[in-house]
Amino acid sequence: MGDASSSGQAGLPANPYNPLAWIVGTPQIEDDVWIGAFTVIDGSGGLTIGHGCDIAAGAHIYTHSTVRRCVTDRALGIERSATRIGRNVHIGANAVVLMGCDIGDHCVVGANAVVREGTSAPPYSLLVGVPARVIPDGARRFTEPATK
Repeated sequence: MGDASSSGQAGLPANPYNPLAWIVGTPQIEDDVWIGAFTVIDGSGGLTIGHGCDIAAGAHIYTHSTVRRCVTDRALGIERSATRIGRNVHIGANAVVLMGCDIGDHCVVGANAVVREGTSAPPYSLLVGVPARVIPDGARRFTEPATK
């Protein structure tokens, strides 16, 4: 906890979650959310992160894209689209969630997955791969008791 100024990280924006995370815009982040170091949380296009989410180190969540602006020699502007991360979602290390996604409650986004723009995942989905495939009900295996 703490902000960038209290962590000695001059030049980084204040972050009540992890002083080494980059949070821009005004995302709506509910309670009991854990955000790891070296993450990018972009709320500039509208972002909601539900209660109880864990976002692992290095993950990126975007609500904007500058691709069209760049390849059109700045003739087009920055695109923005709201993203919703439901309640109790786990986003694995180095995963990327692009703008316009709707990830349902209790989903798991695997490490290094890239969730494409506009992806919609029902509750308890597992999203894995590049580009991420949505495996409906795939995250339910994590709700079962561990066996030895």
